[in-house]
Amino acid sequence: MEWTLELVLVVLLLATLIQALRLERALGVLKRDRAALEALIAGFNASTRQAEAGVERLKTAADGAGRRLEQQIGISETLRDDLRLFSERGDQVADRLDALVRAARLLHVDPDPRHAGTSPRTPPPQGGRTEAEQNLLQALRLAR
Repeated sequence: MEWTLELVLVVLLLATLIQALRLERALGVLKRDRAALEALIAGFNASTRQAEAGVERLKTAADGAGRRLEQQIGISETLRDDLRLFSERGDQVADRLDALVRAARLLHVDPDPRHAGTSPRTPPPQGGRTEAEQNLLQALRLAR
């Protein structure tokens, strides 16, 4: 009976040893997987930090670009207003010149049909300029 008891003990020890080997292998796999998981988490954390730094750089660049764009818009609005003013003044000067040219043409039209095609020569007033030329020069001076 002693042998039987020892044999049962040996079988149980063998079963325990086999189970311990299986557990050791499973623990080894878990340790390797844990190390891989930790490496994966560390890589993920590093990627997250890089992404956050990239977002901050993008925010900074966008803010700088936005400020420069606002400055350019301000400058362009000022230039637009100046151009609008110059255009209005140019239109006014053109209207004045047109009126003066029409008036000058009316002054130089000869009502006598015998002189058609020729313009009468009126002697220039003092200073060597006709009245139409003086009016034109005066309009140009006012346009400044």
